Amino acid sequence: MPRTADHAQRKAQIINGLIRLATRTGLHAVTMRAVAAEAGVSVRLVQYYFETKAQLLLAALGHLEERSHDRWAARLATGQDPPSPRERVEALLAEALPTDEASRTFHLLWTSCAMLAMTDPELAAQPFVEGPNRLEAQLAELLRQAQNDGVLDAVADPYAEAARLLALSHGLGTCVMVGQRTPQAATQLLGYHLDRLFTSSEAH
Repeated sequence: MPRTADHAQRKAQIINGLIRLATRTGLHAVTMRAVAAEAGVSVRLVQYYFETKAQLLLAALGHLEERSHDRWAARLATGQDPPSPRERVEALLAEALPTDEASRTFHLLWTSCAMLAMTDPELAAQPFVEGPNRLEAQLAELLRQAQNDGVLDAVADPYAEAARLLALSHGLGTCVMVGQRTPQAATQLLGYHLDRLFTSSEAH
């Protein structure tokens, strides 16, 4: 019987095949057979681990979310120790912007899934919005902690501000992807909104 590590490796191989293919050809052109060919496995093996394309897409988003969280931790590791409340929030929002290949891939796949879910009932039925919900909850908790530390506007609603900042970040991310704004301009806009939330002692 295959070892657990073998299963994890096979699943990762298939997920990475999906990600490469979707990034190169667009999600609309992705099929289970095409993913199998890209990953170098049989269609039957893809279907063994993922019964439907919707399940495979959900697994890919979860994989990219984990990698994004790792990159956020890496960003924090390069700053001061411990990072300030604003640095933690700023690093999280910066990671959400498509400024390099990894973050662009995540933004592209998420946006493509969201668009496809509008016309694909099977994909719409998948809990793929749980990722953004987790991110929003994490950001709200960071903002709440900053408020308790006295470095965030005392009258701000951390949960409403988290929703607003993520909506802004996602919108700016799309602007960057289509060339409307540069990554630097998008980062500056996020910084402008953070300046209005954080007290002068935390402002850069």
